[in-house]
Amino acid sequence: MRQIEFMTIYKYSNGLLEEIQEKPFKLERDIQTVFEQNLKEVMALTLVRSEFTIKNRRIDTLAFDEVTKAFVIIEYKRDRNISVIDQGFTYLGLMLENKADFIVEYNEQLKMNLKRDQVDWSQTRVVFVSPSFTEFQVEATNFKDIAIELWEIKQYSNGTVAINQLKKTKSAESIKPLAKKSKELQQVVDEIQVYTEERLLATTTPEMAELYEKFKSAILNLASDLEVKPLKYYVAFKRHSNLVDIEIQKKSLKIFLNARWGTLDDSKQIARDVSAIGHSGNGDYQIQVDSDADLEYIMSLVKQVV
Repeated sequence: MRQIEFMTIYKYSNGLLEEIQEKPFKLERDIQTVFEQNLKEVMALTLVRSEFTIKNRRIDTLAFDEVTKAFVIIEYKRDRNISVIDQGFTYLGLMLENKADFIVEYNEQLKMNLKRDQVDWSQTRVVFVSPSFTEFQVEATNFKDIAIELWEIKQYSNGTVAINQLKKTKSAESIKPLAKKSKELQQVVDEIQVYTEERLLATTTPEMAELYEKFKSAILNLASDLEVKPLKYYVAFKRHSNLVDIEIQKKSLKIFLNARWGTLDDSKQIARDVSAIGHSGNGDYQIQVDSDADLEYIMSLVKQVV
């Protein structure tokens, strides 16, 4: 079970606690408005279009992830009696079958010139947003390699809004055995990939895997609110956006700090300026390591961005 329980919120005044009551959303559109007006802050996504219709199906919110270069479909639900797994795979299949339409919509809405080969379709995902999900809905999406996310949102009488993404459990299994039973499901699973630390670490040596765990632990010790997000080429440590990225190679780790060159105090000049060259991680600072000899000093640099 991976349901996130929202904590009770109180107002503290004159030594007394007064509970702040939840204020239910009246309409799905109200939830949609909160997300679309704050999409960059909440999910670090770019809004492409609200109410996008394709093949007689309406998508509540079409967004684009500038980091993964992938489209994201967001659906809002007040009704708990829906199958997120079936609807999620329907939308994923719809996108993969109509890639050109999504690119045209992106270019028309944002006045851009996005090319088909500039989109990473393998990192496409569907997000469901609701005040709460049933235990069945939560368990139905608890697969480590399924591109469907559940986000819970609640608002309170004092204007506070709480938003949480329901994380998959560490013991989550693969959906691939189940996908073999459906041709349509298999096509989606074959094209869309969900990247995990386990998958990225499988391409390196035990020594580098151990070194990665040391740096990961040290970074997480700097801040308790960092999210670890495995992506196609690296593992991101993020809040609303990526702050530190680690690319796991066979003989070393590449650590990227998301800051403009010249803004960090690097007295040892251990970092390399990659602002003018192509690189997978975010930011202008790249540090390549094959041991933990400089771990403490590198953490002093990491601390400047987290």
